[in-house]
Amino acid sequence: MKNTLLFLFSFFPNVIATVDLKPYDSDNAVIFIIKNFGINTDGELKGLKGTIKWDAENPPSSVFNVSVDVKTINTGIEMRDNHLKNEEYFDAEKYPIIQLASTAVSADNITGNLTIKGITKEVTFPYKATAYSGYYLFEGSFSINRKDFGIGAGSMSLGTAVTVNLKVKAKPLQ
Repeated sequence: MKNTLLFLFSFFPNVIATVDLKPYDSDNAVIFIIKNFGINTDGELKGLKGTIKWDAENPPSSVFNVSVDVKTINTGIEMRDNHLKNEEYFDAEKYPIIQLASTAVSADNITGNLTIKGITKEVTFPYKATAYSGYYLFEGSFSINRKDFGIGAGSMSLGTAVTVNLKVKAKPLQ
């Protein structure tokens, strides 16, 4: 029996290396930064869900499909948070999630489809994956133009460039 298993695993070495992971909410997992009146203003999104199939030995076989809950937006000012949830900005009632689904993963970059307000755009960004005892940490950062996703109208005080910083923790599925 042992010889049969060794024989099978010699033909399928990546089967052992691939890990199915579940992302979970943690502080600073998804942070965004935008200029408002020339000052960096940040916020956080929670409700992290999805699946990650991670293969540290063969990153191109990895798959990321994660989302956050728009209704969890938190900039530290409740009135502003409620304003951002309305139709002009994120329209949280109609579009309750923001999703990122990878289309290609390399050792250095993730390319994927980012969907906000029903609009999907491709993003590519560098990332780093670190294994810890009991979880993995995936870190990356990318910028988008909020207008490309129909977030807010023209504004002299609100910038168009939004930086998104990710520090996503993920545990193996049980």
